[in-house]
Amino acid sequence: MADESRLEAERRAKVGRWRAAGREPYPFEFPGRVGTDVVRRATEGLPPGTEDTGRTLRVAGRLRAVRQHGRTAFADLDDLEGSLQLMLRVDELTEAGYQAWLADLDPGDIVGAEGHPAISRRGEPSLLVRSLTLLAKAIAPPPEKFHGIQDVEERLRRRYVDLLASPEVRARFRARSLLLRDIRAYFDEAGFLEVETPVLLPVASGAAAAPFVTRSNYLGADIQLRIAQELPLKRLLVGGLERVYEIGKTFRNEDLDSTHSPEFTELEAYWAYADYHDMRRLLEGLYERLARRAVELFPGSAEVASSAGLFQPPFPTIDFVDELERRSGIPDLLSRTREELRQLARSAGSTVPENSSTGTFLDKLFEHYVEPTISRVTFVVDHPAATTPLARRHRSKPGRVERFEVFAPGYELANAYTELTDPDEQEERFRSQLGERGDDRYAYDADFVEALRYGLPPTTGIGMGIDRLLMGLLGLPSIKDAILFPLVRPR
Repeated sequence: MADESRLEAERRAKVGRWRAAGREPYPFEFPGRVGTDVVRRATEGLPPGTEDTGRTLRVAGRLRAVRQHGRTAFADLDDLEGSLQLMLRVDELTEAGYQAWLADLDPGDIVGAEGHPAISRRGEPSLLVRSLTLLAKAIAPPPEKFHGIQDVEERLRRRYVDLLASPEVRARFRARSLLLRDIRAYFDEAGFLEVETPVLLPVASGAAAAPFVTRSNYLGADIQLRIAQELPLKRLLVGGLERVYEIGKTFRNEDLDSTHSPEFTELEAYWAYADYHDMRRLLEGLYERLARRAVELFPGSAEVASSAGLFQPPFPTIDFVDELERRSGIPDLLSRTREELRQLARSAGSTVPENSSTGTFLDKLFEHYVEPTISRVTFVVDHPAATTPLARRHRSKPGRVERFEVFAPGYELANAYTELTDPDEQEERFRSQLGERGDDRYAYDADFVEALRYGLPPTTGIGMGIDRLLMGLLGLPSIKDAILFPLVRPR
């Protein structure tokens, strides 16, 4: 810390000198800049040791290093498009200007440079600088000479430092934005409307999860952050919007680990006059498109090519009940009582509360016996009816619902149904689940039941965690690596 304080004091002194000389170390703008990739392309075909004097370009970015070799200095400048070498020469900047810049520049400073595209004598694409502008003096030096922050928790707390120190992290989050753009384009092209639904609700429903609760001073009432977008989106289909989707933040007051975040980005989509077979085909097309795009974004990455390859169809399909009975050796699962399933789940190592629902015990058994065997992106279909109160009963399999989940090795990716549209059955199943659990984990949403009474067309819907999807496509070890500012424990 003492050394860092000394460095900061030296940098602050440089700011003071600039201002005393009437120069602004934090100017308002730097117009006309291009990406470093434009300069690199402009140098193609130039012989070593030459410049293109007929073209002047302006770049801006963060200095990574400065190296002096007599009357020439080389500076590495980073922007979102990559890295570029700046060549500073006495004959371009004058002796006084050249020496002043070498004295004032530090790694981490943000600078703008104007000059000619050039190739150094060693063949490095460069910009031969004719003028230089300090755009932001970095008081805090970059971490460990741009080797990054080694403490994982600090990397997450100070993501901005992680980004400036690591081109790989910048590339990852640039890819996140571009892949989200592709997801939106895919649903737009399929005729879906992007919509927004409330984050604050009187009753957070649509999933088996604990909500965050806050207080409205104006209403004088407790309100909850949404745990899913499902029920507001289905209300829109009642109102005549036949294909809708939303990408937004969802909140669950639960686990914080490598595959769970209390705040995460979710996509939900609902499609009138279609069923879960249609939704599966739509999802498979999305996965295929995103897999190709991920490889395009990281053309030299064997890891991304391998991870994205798991998202290429055809996908294996397993039946929830058949596979669970086969893997566990437990016959006739659907005829088991809740007490029997509780004991079976306990014997498999589950520690869920005793008041958990029948569906929860079945899910825990599947998690124990089947999920560890999944080695690539896999569709799990036709779940027991007890696992969800929102899916339609299967048209040909008694005791089942028309539902599929998608699993990657180690975690769930997506969940889809043929939606239940009968208001009376929906009310009965809400109340049955409440009575079985003795809590509100599948909260009864009276307004949604009322909306169904106006008529919901035959509908299919899907919910998909965007952060986990990116984990899978890019081969990331933790969901925190896919979220710019994940929630972390206090220091």
